[in-house]
Amino acid sequence: MQIPKVWNILAKTEPVKVHFIAIGGSVMHQLAIALKRKGYQVTGSDDEIFEPASSNLAKEGLHPQHLGWHPELIDNQLDAIILGMHARNDNPELIKGKELNLPIYSFPEYIYQESRSKTRIVVGGSHGKTTTTAMIMHVLKAAGKDFDWLVGAKLEGFDQSVQITDAPLIVCEGDEYPASVIEKRPKFHFLFPQVAILTGIAWDHINVFPTFNNYLDQFRIFLEKIEPGGLLIYNETDTTLKSLVDAFSEPIHKIGYTIPVHSIRNGETHVQLGGKDGSLKIFGDHNLLNLNAAYLVCASLGVSAEDFLLAMFDFKGASKRLELLAKKRDRSIFRDFAHAPSKVRASIHAVKQQFPERKLIAVLELHTFSSLNKDFLKEYHGAMEEADLSLVFYSKHALELKKMPELPADLVREGFGKKGLEVINEKAALEDWLQKQSYENANLLLMSSGNYDGLDILTFARQLTG
Repeated sequence: MQIPKVWNILAKTEPVKVHFIAIGGSVMHQLAIALKRKGYQVTGSDDEIFEPASSNLAKEGLHPQHLGWHPELIDNQLDAIILGMHARNDNPELIKGKELNLPIYSFPEYIYQESRSKTRIVVGGSHGKTTTTAMIMHVLKAAGKDFDWLVGAKLEGFDQSVQITDAPLIVCEGDEYPASVIEKRPKFHFLFPQVAILTGIAWDHINVFPTFNNYLDQFRIFLEKIEPGGLLIYNETDTTLKSLVDAFSEPIHKIGYTIPVHSIRNGETHVQLGGKDGSLKIFGDHNLLNLNAAYLVCASLGVSAEDFLLAMFDFKGASKRLELLAKKRDRSIFRDFAHAPSKVRASIHAVKQQFPERKLIAVLELHTFSSLNKDFLKEYHGAMEEADLSLVFYSKHALELKKMPELPADLVREGFGKKGLEVINEKAALEDWLQKQSYENANLLLMSSGNYDGLDILTFARQLTG
């Protein structure tokens, strides 16, 4: 196992001084707030800060007085610089930090520094990371466990997506995307877990990982980062992942998991774990897989099956993960972060399986670099097959922002291979299409990592169910 670089801050008696380059990032500003609450002296810079980061930083007294980069803030009194993804190689603060030979860390490298003395739980995989992490956090909180966390979404019951204290345990969502502008390796390569979870492997981020084998290698390397004697909990229904794990011979413990025994009664899922039964507010095979992974983690920490299911009874899911926006007697509107092919397929299957008697109207926005790439479209073949009525939307604005060529509608239809697939690339036309559909005895599933070019879907959902 590669030994991570370490620092000596944990031995300091005077306040730790940390500076954030690109403090306005969605997780960067959360870490800045967490460290300030821990008693550190925190400064930061950015050339643009959007909501809610701007208000959150201002409330904590951490909003930069002036936007822009200020190399005069970088001096030898700093214990560390934390570099955000938004910063570029020619950033004047970064250049000065290098000249002064200051410790410079990407976000995940810094998280490791703060958690060296903790038990580290890291949830990785191409899908289900946020939900599985959220489940673990929800149960540990209900069980009264003292823990820190790092998760990629705002969760009910937690005022921050990052917390760093002196807790003995940390639960981290492990992203495979690059750590920073000067550290191109994936974020989850820097967390060195004692307990690791892998939820599955499905090729994504082709702008970073141009081939499937290159993408697969990142998970092979992640396995090597698990502490010797550590525990790997993995989805053995994923044949690619299972083959990878079976071939890994380092001294770790491995536990595979599958979909637990369950039933669906009147639109509600009931599950069996550890000889106990419980009902859930969430549903779908992918959520049940996530649930089983979370259970195995919590069980390894001493939480009983009964207490786990009792806590999970009121778990509503992470934001934008099959999130129920509105409903009435004969219809429901769900919002989902699904954008990669495996996620789209799983979300559509989940809603159709839970409500087999209802028509399913599925709307997908292509918003990521991968999804808007004509050569990647074939990966979506069959992903929307279970939907009764399906539409793919992508905006010309998104293509322009990513400096990508025009994407002909015919190529999209060919890639998805879905008979009758509607393809729209103007917001007004999408809104008109949605307004014209019949929603009697139907569910609407809205899938996107974007915002449909600014369409107000919350108001639309309320109108449909009002």
